[in-house]
Amino acid sequence: MTPMMKQYMDIKRQNPDCLLFYRLGDFYEMFFEDAITASRELDLTLTGRDCGMDKRAEMCGVPFHAVETYLSRLLAKGFKVAVCEQLTDPSAGKGIVDRGVVRIFTPGTVVEDQMLESGRNHYLVGLDYRYNAVGLAVVDVSTGEFRIGEIAGERWAGLLRDRLCRLQPAEIIAHTNIYEKRNLWQPPPERLDVPVYECALGFDYADASIRLEFHFHIRSIAQSQFSSLHAGVCAAGGVLLYLVETQKNALTHINELSLYKQDGQMMLDEATRRNLELVETMRSREKRGSLLWLLDKTVTPMGGRMLRRWLEQPLGDKEAIDHRLEAVTQLHSDVMWRDEMRELLRNVHDLERMPSRIEYPTFNGRDALLLCESISNLPLLMDALSQKAQALCLQDIAQQMDDLQDLRRLLHDAISPTTPANTRDGGIFKEGYNAQLDQLRALAGGGKDWLAHYEQQEREATGIKSLRVRYNRVFGYYIDVTNTNQHLVPDRYVRRQTLANSERYTTMELKEAEDRILSAEADSIDLENQLFQDIRQQCRQEVPRIQRTARLLAQLDALLSLAVVAAERKYTCPQMHTGDKMYIVEGRHPVVEAMIDRPFVPNDIYMDDAENRCMIMTGPNMAGKSTYLRQVALIALMAHCGSFVPAQTAEIPILDRIFTRVGASDDLSSGQSTFMVEMNEVAAILSAATRKSLLILDEVGRGTSTYDGLSIAWAVVEHVSDPETLGAKTLFATHYHELTELEMHMPGVLNFHVAVHEEGRDVIFMHKIVRGCTDRSFGIHVARMAGLPEDILERAEEILKKLEATDLDNPQTWEWRLSQRQPQIQYVKLIDKLRQLDMTQLSPIQAINSLYELQLMLADEEKT
Repeated sequence: MTPMMKQYMDIKRQNPDCLLFYRLGDFYEMFFEDAITASRELDLTLTGRDCGMDKRAEMCGVPFHAVETYLSRLLAKGFKVAVCEQLTDPSAGKGIVDRGVVRIFTPGTVVEDQMLESGRNHYLVGLDYRYNAVGLAVVDVSTGEFRIGEIAGERWAGLLRDRLCRLQPAEIIAHTNIYEKRNLWQPPPERLDVPVYECALGFDYADASIRLEFHFHIRSIAQSQFSSLHAGVCAAGGVLLYLVETQKNALTHINELSLYKQDGQMMLDEATRRNLELVETMRSREKRGSLLWLLDKTVTPMGGRMLRRWLEQPLGDKEAIDHRLEAVTQLHSDVMWRDEMRELLRNVHDLERMPSRIEYPTFNGRDALLLCESISNLPLLMDALSQKAQALCLQDIAQQMDDLQDLRRLLHDAISPTTPANTRDGGIFKEGYNAQLDQLRALAGGGKDWLAHYEQQEREATGIKSLRVRYNRVFGYYIDVTNTNQHLVPDRYVRRQTLANSERYTTMELKEAEDRILSAEADSIDLENQLFQDIRQQCRQEVPRIQRTARLLAQLDALLSLAVVAAERKYTCPQMHTGDKMYIVEGRHPVVEAMIDRPFVPNDIYMDDAENRCMIMTGPNMAGKSTYLRQVALIALMAHCGSFVPAQTAEIPILDRIFTRVGASDDLSSGQSTFMVEMNEVAAILSAATRKSLLILDEVGRGTSTYDGLSIAWAVVEHVSDPETLGAKTLFATHYHELTELEMHMPGVLNFHVAVHEEGRDVIFMHKIVRGCTDRSFGIHVARMAGLPEDILERAEEILKKLEATDLDNPQTWEWRLSQRQPQIQYVKLIDKLRQLDMTQLSPIQAINSLYELQLMLADEEKT
């Protein structure tokens, strides 16, 4: 095996779970199985290389200047990539070049802007399970955020699954003790498609404590606020070791360890976030059409991430909500002031992620320029904010913000506006920043002037008008003479290289000049790199100040965004209180209103803990029941986020949770039917809801037979409306008109329906919620609006009249229905066969075969 291949194999053995990007010149090469995998995943051409073995080694490669594109694709597929660089200059001497892994890229440890989504956090989650609790460590390497917490109790698996769905991590590191239980807590791929890696090292409590104490400068974990989080400390220690081993740096930008707690916040489960479409739509999983899409008018990436966190974690403390509303109110009322601050913020780049760039060796002159530009307008922004800030929240931002002007002056005086992206190209610093650097540049520049003069001098001395003095990395400076002028070459020229159309020469004078010029240029670049590392070190020392300012700017940007939307959409400030009354006048669904091209029909709602705890909603499909239910939940949620709301008046009580059960679908990956999914969601709601919760229940019980579904829906309404069992505020939409009888038997239950105007065979949905109930669903009218053929509609009306006069579950009803079909078909065998099928035990292929058999039976019956 060749020395190079031996080196490769040694490095690969140290990183067996990674694809190894091995630097060879201008390419990162992969060999053997890595090459086969990469060629398949990246559509690369697979070649081979002789390496002293019996057969050629499979090989493929990617250019180093485009490596991030390929890395992104591999990380998106869940691969880890170890990047092995050349640690010594290949031209420095003979022998194999020293190489080593400088960083391991994993899906959850990316910090490069090109590989990150600017509007959301990029989390790595660590998990550990011990003492009947799940330890949770949540890290965003790109921003430096590091939080730990625990989940305890019998329902830990469901709570963990819900937490992961909210965080949407890019990678999960699970200790062996919880990795083996992943079938209990891992979300299905349609909810969270993320790699989960098993890890056994670093999770020991004693080692984890020492590691955390050293890194975060904590005197004693046992005497800190984390002392009771045994599993949490283990998870955090494991994640920190994982980061150290993969990132190969000190991670000084991750400098604060905080508790992952939800005190003072409203709890939202994964189903509620999904059903209310807070950050993405249910169907297409896009931002457009979500509440975040509507409210996000931020002008900085960090402001967008902050607003997203606010929507996913609404406040549950009245004082905190009022402070945020007070700030939005002041920003809403002063248009000129608001616009001035937003314009100043537009020049701020992603300051929150800049510290991670500083920490990594890839930090370059252009990053320094972006940092300088981002903090240039901070004095103007702070002055504008402090002059008018009256809201306590805005005053706190103005007082705590750091203008960072000492750092700006350093960068402004040092970094050239034309600095290149590659620090090895030189030209990073301005003239006058360093006297020694200026001398070396002058020497190199003077040498180039000498070369131009020498070229002209040699043309005149030899009479060769086409003579050129040129340079390449192999031969240095040389004189190029075409073949037609070879007879004019003087004897003092020393031949260096023969080409097809010319000869290359050197002279004693040219060689001496080359030594001076190249030495000056190399010394200049080396000095620039040394000076830039000093600049980088000074920036690293200011990372805590940068991070604090970035968080304050993000908060200000999010508040400005809420104010802008409130002004544009004519929203009103909600009145928050600790009582039990919810009173909304002319409320509107914020997203639907923004997406339709006609006026939205507003509706009121009044709920309390006495007369109207539970609203039974009836009415036809497409009339607007679900929209109304969601709009009430969204208005309440927006108020808890500190946002104005789409209503004329809104009095909102402090809620501890909002629950929604709005439709369900089969969960085929876990073998759960529609009805099972529905019942699981209802069970989770009933077990966690309190009297301070808001429940949105749409069509509970529809996933099973009529009487079973009605019975379950009836019992659920009784449970949620009765103060002795729950007594939560509940909006319950249903097609079971029998439930309207509960108004006469259950205090606090009231009937409402959606108004409909009939004109002959046509209906007009008024989209207005009114008191009382309806006993019609207008399903055939909706089918007519959808364009079903008229003969089918007429037949449906005929059947409906007969069914309305009979018992739906009575076998005679179905005998009559079947007898009306012409020509008459004997379905007895077919029905019996269908009843005998146990759908819960069939595999997909068995189900298809059974369906095929039923189809053949039907064909046989029709022939007879």
